[in-house]
Amino acid sequence: MGARTFLVHGLVAGLLAGIAAFVVAYTVGEPQIDKAIALEEAASAPASDGHDHTHADSDESAGHSHGDEAAVSRTAQSTVGLATGTLAVGVVLGGFTGLLAALGLGRLGSLRPAASTALLAAIGAVSFSIVPFLKYPATPPAVGSGETIDSRTAVYFGFVAVSVAGAVAAIALARWGARRWSGVPGVLAGLGAYALVVVVAAVAFPKIDELGDFPAGILWDFRVSSLLTLLAMWAVIGAVLVALVDRTWRRHSDVRARRELAASL
Repeated sequence: MGARTFLVHGLVAGLLAGIAAFVVAYTVGEPQIDKAIALEEAASAPASDGHDHTHADSDESAGHSHGDEAAVSRTAQSTVGLATGTLAVGVVLGGFTGLLAALGLGRLGSLRPAASTALLAAIGAVSFSIVPFLKYPATPPAVGSGETIDSRTAVYFGFVAVSVAGAVAAIALARWGARRWSGVPGVLAGLGAYALVVVVAAVAFPKIDELGDFPAGILWDFRVSSLLTLLAMWAVIGAVLVALVDRTWRRHSDVRARRELAASL
């Protein structure tokens, strides 16, 4: 089983994960985005001054609708755009996870390929998505200033980099501890090291609070739906990749066993 096999398996898993993430995001996430957009539009609508401007504004409104019409409709954003995004992210994450599984083959103690793949997929989900989400949870379109989007993006990916680097260091420490002591103390040392890194980083990285008076209920529902989308993507990546790796490994094992049997006759 070479790296190419793991990569292909990862791409297939990522494609299926992107489809699953799209279904979850469209079902439970898009309604929350629609609510946030409606709130934003209501807040930006001009207040009535008590006079009737219906006739005076009719031509002006018509001209405005054509001049400022969005380049991409909301329907396209919530269907084609969303599907394109989830498929692209799923394929990238799946392929990267497949390569990590190939790199970890035989380097995680006596774990079989399927078990080591499952472990690395879980580590990737936690370090790349779940822990950063807990520090900087997703926010709907109506939340946050456009002037700070670059700084907020930089801080988020900086925290992701620290989390992933901490996971890599924790794996190295766990392997060293397993050789020096035994499996369980080594694993506990790695987990403790990662927890320490992310806790220190969470305290050191700046807090972002631009919620204003956004309704707490809609914000909660949006963040739950975003987390469910992430979990769906990683769950499918892990499950499909593990199943494909295990099937390929069993086939290779059967072929090798038959060759050894034929050579012994």
